[in-house]
Formats: sequence, C-alpha cells, structure tokens
Amino acid sequence: MNKILVVAAHPDDEILGCGATMAKHIENGDQVKVIIAAEGLTSRLSSDNSKDLSKELIELQNICFTANLKLGVKDVEFLSLPDNKMDSVTLLDVIKKIEAVVTTYRPNIIYTHFPNDLNIDHQILSEAVLTATRPMPGLKVSEIYFFEIASSTEWNYSGNTSKAFYPNYFNDVTDTLNKKLEALKIYKGEMREFPHSRSVENLKNMALVRGASCGLQAAEAFVVGRILK
Repeated sequence: MNKILVVAAHPDDEILGCGATMAKHIENGDQVKVIIAAEGLTSRLSSDNSKDLSKELIELQNICFTANLKLGVKDVEFLSLPDNKMDSVTLLDVIKKIEAVVTTYRPNIIYTHFPNDLNIDHQILSEAVLTATRPMPGLKVSEIYFFEIASSTEWNYSGNTSKAFYPNYFNDVTDTLNKKLEALKIYKGEMREFPHSRSVENLKNMALVRGASCGLQAAEAFVVGRILK
C-alpha cells in the first residue's frame, strides 16, 4: 500500500491537479491525505481578516471535505496560511509546516504544484515541499510529481520555454475521470463557465487531450520532480 500526500495551495487545487489520480489511488487500496495550505478566500473579498470571515471559511472547508469524499479521500488537513499572500510568511515557516506533516504521516509519494505556475502561492508551496522532502538518509518520500492547474500553469506567459509545463509522466484516469468532474462540480464558487480555463468542460477536454497524447482515452499529466528507486 502506498501512502499518498497531496499538497495543494487552495481548496479545489487538489482536485484540479490530480483528482482523478487520487480516486485511482483510493480504488487501488492506497492511503491518501490532502493538505490545503492557504485558506483560499480572503484575497477575493473586501476584508482580508479571516476572523471576519470565519463562517465563510468553515463553509469552504466543508465544501472541500465533501468534494474529496466524492473521490474517496477522508483525510483533509488545513494549514490556514494567508490566501495569495504566502509570500508574506517566511519560507522557513511554510517548510516547517510541511515537514511536520511529512514526519507524522510519512508518505512515500507526493503530488504538488508545478514550481513555475503564475500563482505565487503555488510557487512558494512547491519550493517548500521540495525543501521539506530533501533526500536525507532514511527519507521515506521516494516520488514527487508536479501537477498542472488550469488557469495558473498555462497562464504564466514568461516567454521562457524552459519554465513551461512539459509533462513526462501520464496517469491513465479513464475509469476515474468522471469522479474528478463530479467533485469539481461541488466547488461551485471556484469553477467558471466554459470557455474559461477553470471550467468542468475544459478540465474534461484537458484529460482527453493528455490521454490522446499518449494513446489513452484520458490522463492526468505531471512533471517528475523526483523518483528514488
């Protein structure tokens, strides 16, 4: 049995990035834990005080639990870092929070953000995960994969092709894609209408394109961060 840790910045990122893969792990008998680093709400509203929005934040967390249950994931933990302001927290503090989870949960496979996403929280969290899981003697984490987030990964028009998302690992999710799409529908406040990149229709199209690119009906694509064998 594999122990999977998904480290996502905001509620919905975990399912956007690897929802069908999580469902596949669950079906295969693996254990899956999800970490949501930032609270995912205050940057969109007039108040940036999480205490003023406690009711709304609890509602968003409940939505997150419900969406993950649709995939079979029962273990979701919130670190409650500031939304789209993770650069206001020292990187060391973020690393320590990730290290604490890794030390306690002891995963052997981690999925997290691509380091060159447009979103600053995605960038910081990706670096924090790599630092927290640096290959020390006795380290249990043997595989790290970076996922793509529609409306962030492809929106980083840096002009530097070396920073683009070129997937080199594809997971066949033909049988679990519908679970991902149904879970995304639960995140009504996060999803958008087509042709927005972060729409259910586009996420389905992405999976079909990723699948067709490697001879599958549907796939989720990743960039390999590290594999230790």
